[in-house]
Amino acid sequence: MRDPYQILGLPRSASADDIKKAYRKLAKEFHPDLKPGNAANEERFKEISAAYTLLSDSDKRARFDRGEIDASGQERHHGFGGRSHAGRSRAYSGAGDDSFFGGEDWFSDLFSGGRKRGGAGGAGGGGGAAGGGSRSRGSDINYSVSVPFIEAAQGTKRRISLSNGKSIDVAVPPGTEDQAKLRLKGQGLPGAGGFGAGDAIVEVHVEAHPFFTRQGPDIHVEVPITLNEAVLGATIRVPTVSGPVALKIQPGANTGSTLRLRGKGVMNQATKQAGDQYVKLKVVLPDPPDAELVKFMEEWSRTRSYDVRKKAGLE
Repeated sequence: MRDPYQILGLPRSASADDIKKAYRKLAKEFHPDLKPGNAANEERFKEISAAYTLLSDSDKRARFDRGEIDASGQERHHGFGGRSHAGRSRAYSGAGDDSFFGGEDWFSDLFSGGRKRGGAGGAGGGGGAAGGGSRSRGSDINYSVSVPFIEAAQGTKRRISLSNGKSIDVAVPPGTEDQAKLRLKGQGLPGAGGFGAGDAIVEVHVEAHPFFTRQGPDIHVEVPITLNEAVLGATIRVPTVSGPVALKIQPGANTGSTLRLRGKGVMNQATKQAGDQYVKLKVVLPDPPDAELVKFMEEWSRTRSYDVRKKAGLE
């Protein structure tokens, strides 16, 4: 496999945030769902995912930078003895260079995972080729999906293509937050020595919404109202993540006044209760200005005035 830094287009000094951003950008470009049936695109996506899997793990990245493991996550081998450094785990999600390996030893090394379960190596604990290969859980594989804001709030499904070529539907629960990670048990790489497969880790990226913002389980939105609605009061329709609802505005409403719609937020996965929606009002004058309104205000202001800046402490 090529150098993972080169695959993601990054320098070796890249931060963890740089690595994540580069992966997201490339994943959006090469995800198999965007070009179904394109074998070259699928291989490129696997290469990108494998590079991200290595570099996003601080321990693996440090070992790679020190030259202890190669770009495929395998232990560095010296000469043709076929014996790896004893006691070090081999965690990776992609295939490596098999030129120094033979038969079962290469197969065991290829599928060895990041977390050891039980003893590794053969008789005497040497861990060499004669010991019958390593025993470990399969590696996890990282995936990424993008979901519109409303769909993430309501819950949805997304289909992903696994590294084994199988496609599955992933349930995105209602109220899923941006960068939430969903774990699909047993959908990673197979284990070695009788141990189970790793998991598929699906990171969900929630797209920004034109006017909704989210704070925990609560939704916030700014809604414009007319001058007459502000002065006289009114019942207006406002959007929510589950559809429009009626909202009563009391006479004398001001820009900045905030009203709460109970239970119109998103599902809190911890409490299984929906949050609230907060509607911030914004009084908007006619555009273009209304001549009669201007004339009325000229007459009104001759005998009536009020100081809003002094009250706010700005004078």
